[in-house]
Formats: sequence, C-alpha cells, structure tokens
Amino acid sequence: MIEILVGSQMGAAEYTAEQVADTLVQAGYEVRLHLTPELEQLTRNAIWLVITSTYGAGDLPDNIQPFADQLAQDRSDLTTVSYAVITLGDSSYDTFCQAGRKMEALLQKNGAQSLGLTLNIDVLQPELPEDTACAWLPEFIKTVATTEQHS
Repeated sequence: MIEILVGSQMGAAEYTAEQVADTLVQAGYEVRLHLTPELEQLTRNAIWLVITSTYGAGDLPDNIQPFADQLAQDRSDLTTVSYAVITLGDSSYDTFCQAGRKMEALLQKNGAQSLGLTLNIDVLQPELPEDTACAWLPEFIKTVATTEQHS
C-alpha cells in the first residue's frame, strides 16, 4: 500500500500527485490519495509518499498544515512507516523546497524510516513537475520493491 499525502496550494502538487498515483496503479500498486491527510486515516504499515509544494516563505500548503500539526503534537509511533518526499518549489527563493524538509523532519521525529528518496522539483525549469516526478518514479518503484522483499 502506498499512501500519497498531498500538500497543494495552487494545484500543481495535486496534479503531480494524481499523475504519480496513476503511474503507480498502472505498475500494480495499491494507492490511496489524500488531499487532506489525517493521521488516523493512514495505514501505518505502509509507504507514505508526501508530495507537497512550498508556499510563501517555506511554508506548508494550507491543506497539509493540520496534518503537520498533528505530527508535531502527537507522539505517534510511525516506525512501521517508510516514506519518500517530492517537493515543488521555486529555486529563486532561499526557502526552496523547505516544506518537504519540514515534512521529513516531522516524520523522522515520529520514527518513520526514510527510503532515502527525495525529489526537489524546481518549478522554474521548463519540464512540467508531473513529468519530472514520473521520470523519477522508476527509482522509487525499484526502492519500494527492494524494501518489500526485506520486510
């Protein structure tokens, strides 16, 4: 099971997440997309793929901020969760992809295990964010397959 947690302010991260979800389903994975993630709705023995944009001065989008607050306040045991992060950001800001780093820190604080995969997408590049994310997915799928063999 792959839980996709979406943080999207203007829609680009949401669209990217939908394309990633479609690609993963075509690859044979069971996927659930969460546009307003809530801790109690997520499968704990799963892979969480956070796809978020960075908003304002390195902030999380409004729709994922309550989830981040839950992670910060709740001492949930996430040791059975493996995760990866895709962040959209604007490299002309010094807070480039800061929202993804914030989510990683919160997940690690609660014991989640990083898959060692982080994709920072610069929205100033000519490639569409969803194309960049889908080009990265084979590496993610390979890592997920290896992780599942060892669990």
